[in-house]
Amino acid sequence: MLQGPSMKVLAYVSIFILGAISLFFHGIASRTKPQVASGNDPSFLRFQKSYFKVYFLALFSDWLQGPYLYKLYSHYGFEHSQIAFLYVVGFAASGLLGTITGSIADHFGRKKTCVAYTVLSSVCCLTKMSSNFYILVFGRVMGGISTSMLFSCFEAWYVHEHVEARGFPSEWVPVTLSKSTFWGGVLAMVAGIVANGTAEWAGLGPLSPFLLALAPLAISGAMVILTWPENVGQSKMLGSETSSVIEVFGSLTKFCMEGLRCIWSREVIFLLGLIQSLFESVMYTFVFLWTPVLEPGHPPLGVVFSCFMLCMMIGSSLYSILIARGYSSQQILAVAVGLAMGCITWCVIASGPRSSFAAFLLLEIAVGLYYPSTGHLRSHLLPEEVRANVTNWFRVPMNFLTCGGLLWLCGDNASPQIAFGASSFLLLFSFVLSARLIQKCNHKSSIQDTALSSTSAV
Repeated sequence: MLQGPSMKVLAYVSIFILGAISLFFHGIASRTKPQVASGNDPSFLRFQKSYFKVYFLALFSDWLQGPYLYKLYSHYGFEHSQIAFLYVVGFAASGLLGTITGSIADHFGRKKTCVAYTVLSSVCCLTKMSSNFYILVFGRVMGGISTSMLFSCFEAWYVHEHVEARGFPSEWVPVTLSKSTFWGGVLAMVAGIVANGTAEWAGLGPLSPFLLALAPLAISGAMVILTWPENVGQSKMLGSETSSVIEVFGSLTKFCMEGLRCIWSREVIFLLGLIQSLFESVMYTFVFLWTPVLEPGHPPLGVVFSCFMLCMMIGSSLYSILIARGYSSQQILAVAVGLAMGCITWCVIASGPRSSFAAFLLLEIAVGLYYPSTGHLRSHLLPEEVRANVTNWFRVPMNFLTCGGLLWLCGDNASPQIAFGASSFLLLFSFVLSARLIQKCNHKSSIQDTALSSTSAV
């Protein structure tokens, strides 16, 4: 068994080494042609900054909560199976109720939905002050819905403003997405350290990061209200305004189905959605498992979380470098899935926290490659009028796959190795689908080469 001090030293050494590596790759990525070209446009930089200021505050609040969620529930005295159930509630809420948030955003406005995210996420944080199981269940429902908003509505608002409202070149979209992943990782690293410090020194234990998250949520919501214009996707499709709650519900149901029909009608969209669902179900299962897997080594959880985020930053910089060298987003996505599959397979045979920690670091590099790849593909493949709607439909099978895995993990005798083995199989299937996506995109020219290589346009 690995002793606590050894794991602690490994975590602190890793954070410095990974920090140096991430800065090195970021320096290379910042000199690629798309980064330089977009950096010479003052109006684009102002627009990008207005997006980042809001989105990064929202992300920072979310990252603050990540390292200590499992620990907080354990601190309140809940068993492993009860904690797994609380996680399931969040994913189920995202799958069942989060889907309609995309239609609400496309119909009523993405700006309004982003503000709603800050409100619901704040409610989720406040419920953590109670150790009552049912209040915590309610908080998980709020958290599941707000998470769907965070990872669909903000991106939908940005892509519309970038392409439709302001007319910037579409090949600059991956520049923003790559920067978003990199600097989001920087914030997440900082959030992990801050969460670790507040949990140890603020006197409230693992509750402290959740209360601290309320401040960036409030600022983010206020900035959305004051600085962002509204944009919608489905208003043209709705015709006249509805006059009753029943009609509003009927319209939202209708356009939820529009998003589903869009997925079924185009194979490339269907493939992208299925790849995303499989990959993210594995990723969120990992989010639940990493704490109990590493905890026997007694690592500083916030520092470990920061190491994960540094690896994600490395992955995002590698994405920019590969794009500049002519690789397509669908090819990079296949690399990300393959790397993740290797890491998860490693976890099946890993012995002890030290070996698992190394595999987890490589997995986070794959996540750093994955996020800008799928974001860029969504920006080109998804119709503007149902963008947030379709994005949330992608999350439905992901949430239910994750729920199934966590329900199985509710059993006290459930083995993490078996969960990792099942996850490896899902990633193998996702890798096969990634190969098919590459074939379909190349055959039908679903995405123009100039948009994906990002070099010929500059």
